Amino acid sequence: MTSTHSKSARRRKGFSKNQNRSDIWIYGIHAVREALLNGKRKKHQLILTENARMKLETAIERTDLTATIVDSQRFASVLPAGSVHQGVALKADPLAWPPLKHLCRDTCADMRFLLLDRITDPHNVGAILRSARAFEINAVIAPSRHAPPETGTLAKSASGALEHVPYLRVSNLATAMSYLQKEAFTLIGLDSNASLEIGQIPKDVFEGHVGLILGSESAGLRSLTHQRCDCVARVCAGSLNVSNAAAVAMHAAQRIRV
Repeated sequence: MTSTHSKSARRRKGFSKNQNRSDIWIYGIHAVREALLNGKRKKHQLILTENARMKLETAIERTDLTATIVDSQRFASVLPAGSVHQGVALKADPLAWPPLKHLCRDTCADMRFLLLDRITDPHNVGAILRSARAFEINAVIAPSRHAPPETGTLAKSASGALEHVPYLRVSNLATAMSYLQKEAFTLIGLDSNASLEIGQIPKDVFEGHVGLILGSESAGLRSLTHQRCDCVARVCAGSLNVSNAAAVAMHAAQRIRV
């Protein structure tokens, strides 16, 4: 295999925006490093500064990509304005995670899913994925029409977690909830106005499959989502950003389980 330095020395005069609508540009040191190391991620093009190349040298060596050294100003031609790219961008295909029914059958005995009810900000979803990885959540599930797709912004906010935590966008969240209940999941909705605190949920609930469900900051859980939950609880008094609330809920659920 050609050395990283010799591959990186190759320069090109220009870079076009996505040719294929399914292609995305992943940017940021942590997000790109994890994407490079992910054998399931189909990768097409890597552009970066010399400084970023030195930070990512080991990860680049594990791919067959030709890393192209560019000036930091060149990123404006392929990335959204204001992107904090840290001198690196990777053109790749979105990840292809298995369907929900396959995921349920292929993971561990006591699964932990996080369901997002119309959380549309990619920064929030990225932060949730980052926490989900830390708390060993098996999957994050969201409705396809009311949740951000996989983008560079989401990947940057997830700081590499997108490569490790399945992010499934389903056609109907209520249908997915019903399916999970048939698969013996207990679904716990999170609502700041609930009378029950998550710490008051009996410990044996967390000995099986559990799904934690969060609603949007503005509207909370939708009525139908609320009705389909097995119980509804609050994580703490007061108001929290939805990504912070998710982290608190996952931490509380983990502590109860232990």
